[in-house]
Amino acid sequence: MVRATMAILAAVLVSLTASRAAEPSPSHWADLRAKARGETVYFYAWGGEPRINAYIGWAADQVAAKYGVTLKQVKVDDTASVVSRVLAEKAAGQTTGGAIDLIWINGENFAAMKREGLLLKKGWADKLPAWKHVDVAGKPTVLNDFTVPTDGLEAPWGMAQLVFVHDTARLENPPRTLAALLDWAKANPGRFTYPQPPDFHGTTFLKQALYAVAPDRSALSEPVTDESFAAASTPLFDYLDALHPVLWRSGRAFPQNSAAMIQLLADGETEIAFNFNPAAASNAIANGELPETVRTYVLDGGTIGNTHFVAIPFNANAPAGAMVVADFLMSPEAQARKQDPNVWGDPTVLAVDTLAAEDKARFDALDLGIATLTPAALGRTLPEPHPSWTTRLEQAWSARYGVE
Repeated sequence: MVRATMAILAAVLVSLTASRAAEPSPSHWADLRAKARGETVYFYAWGGEPRINAYIGWAADQVAAKYGVTLKQVKVDDTASVVSRVLAEKAAGQTTGGAIDLIWINGENFAAMKREGLLLKKGWADKLPAWKHVDVAGKPTVLNDFTVPTDGLEAPWGMAQLVFVHDTARLENPPRTLAALLDWAKANPGRFTYPQPPDFHGTTFLKQALYAVAPDRSALSEPVTDESFAAASTPLFDYLDALHPVLWRSGRAFPQNSAAMIQLLADGETEIAFNFNPAAASNAIANGELPETVRTYVLDGGTIGNTHFVAIPFNANAPAGAMVVADFLMSPEAQARKQDPNVWGDPTVLAVDTLAAEDKARFDALDLGIATLTPAALGRTLPEPHPSWTTRLEQAWSARYGVE
């Protein structure tokens, strides 16, 4: 009996040791690249923007040519559904050979995957070769995703900050605080709107307004409680109750997303829009979607900003290939192309001044676009509230203002 038990324990230890040994390690990069060659990486990423899809297609060509890794984008509408799929695989006992190798992620979805043990456990992102140029000091959100420590479980891909958009030919001096926006909207009924939560941009507007009215901003960085939500949401809903009657269509309908909101601006139905990509307006101008008189601005006191990442599920079928892809996405070559407004316009996660002259020149050569604010002009970045606030805000908004 004892011998049988010892034999079983030994077999388990051998199995665990083999499993850990098989787990790819960025610390042994040459070995990892060799293991990745020939692998196919299924990258589950939001597919709602053609420019982003085209960029991912370019990246796929690059990793195939450089590293022999096949990258296939699986376009998704809602990252939460991807999280649910990984959770279902775990519940079914599928610890290897998962369908998802890489996920575009941040915020509450990352927090959920970390909490449920759905991510590759061994911290890997901060051991990738490209990590050495990540701007940890200047962009602290590369280490804290909506206040949740990343712990090397996801690799930063790009930056985002909320900017407001207006046509200077029609509105020369837009309101630069949320209080001023309400006064302006009352004087100009029907000329402003925001996307309906849980659309990402709509929820971001709620969080931006929450910063403006919350009696205790520090509470936003902590997990939400009934008490803290009541204290913060009461002035928020007072603000929205006053704003909604003077919105586009009197607040009885909302645009589905930021693209629809930008279209309303282009059509002259509204005067102010917003986006989480500081280069969005320049992109739209370059594509003929907005007139050249359009400009962007930020609110006094700062606007919400964050980092978006790529992460690897715990049971990924091709974790080595996924790490190779993540490293390439952080490389100066890929980051500079991504920041080009003619390609995507997504700000870099790198500390450009630390790069070699040739790589720094890639960024110096970029024309960020006529409507894109400089990093200095973007001003103060407000951190995202704790992810738990997102769910409570969306639920409360739907209960109060739900529109079919």
